[in-house]
Amino acid sequence: MQREEKEIVKSELLVVTGLSGAGKSVVIQSLEDIGYFCVDNLPPILLGKFVDLMDQGNPSLQKVAIAIDLRGKELFEALIQEIDQIKSNTDVIVDIMFLEATNNKLISRYKETRRAHPLTYNGQRSLIDAIEEERSLLSEIKSLANYTIDTSHMKPKALRNQIRDYFNDSDFQTFNINVISFGFKHGIQIDADLVFDVRFLPNPHYVDELRPLTGEDEAVYKYVMKWKETNIFYEKLMDLLKFMVPGYKKEGKSQLVIAIGCTGGQHRSVALAKRIGAELQESFDYNVYVHHRDAHIESGVK
Repeated sequence: MQREEKEIVKSELLVVTGLSGAGKSVVIQSLEDIGYFCVDNLPPILLGKFVDLMDQGNPSLQKVAIAIDLRGKELFEALIQEIDQIKSNTDVIVDIMFLEATNNKLISRYKETRRAHPLTYNGQRSLIDAIEEERSLLSEIKSLANYTIDTSHMKPKALRNQIRDYFNDSDFQTFNINVISFGFKHGIQIDADLVFDVRFLPNPHYVDELRPLTGEDEAVYKYVMKWKETNIFYEKLMDLLKFMVPGYKKEGKSQLVIAIGCTGGQHRSVALAKRIGAELQESFDYNVYVHHRDAHIESGVK
């Protein structure tokens, strides 16, 4: 009688970190809702001890998310060292999620909640200085992140939905492509891996009946796509993306953010992001998400 070999299921650890006020608590709550064992605000020096428990094969610790709120330079260094040790010495799969937001949005959130930033040292320094110091301290761990999410324009509900899309069931280890349209006048998409400027294309804004619409409306979409320069650009861009995307996946990247920008983020960038997302979905067996960041700002349509 042939003996069946038992399949070894590796434990998975997601380290959630990022700027204070960027949404770590929302992420942890969302992951807990879909079955993750979650720990909030674990000191980095205890991370290795916790992973020892995971490495023992405890079924309840197969998928773990740990939020780490870093309060000083020595803790940042400890976190990176601990992650390196875990990857080198255990079979636990480690991913890092980094949450960020613009300075203006973080300041607004702190004013709304009346909470003190951990690096203001009980009011001894300004909020903007504390945010800038934290952003600088976090630059190294951000560069190691598998997932980077900019929550500047996201309500908690939208962030929860995105977490469920990324990590629910079998999606944890898949590759995600986010195609985002935006308007340069509202600020560049700061978490983008690739940014393409389409302001050189004919602008529907100057057509009276198209001005209040967005690139998701058929009339605007057809207007943007009817021009020779639009189609030349689109074909060249898709050739480039189809060459690059598998390379990002091969290098172990879990998420690719492609940002398409025009002046206001209402017409040209929306139409092209819609078309690019649809073709990427047909071309690859990956999760492809299309989001229009600023279309509603210009059009007034929610």
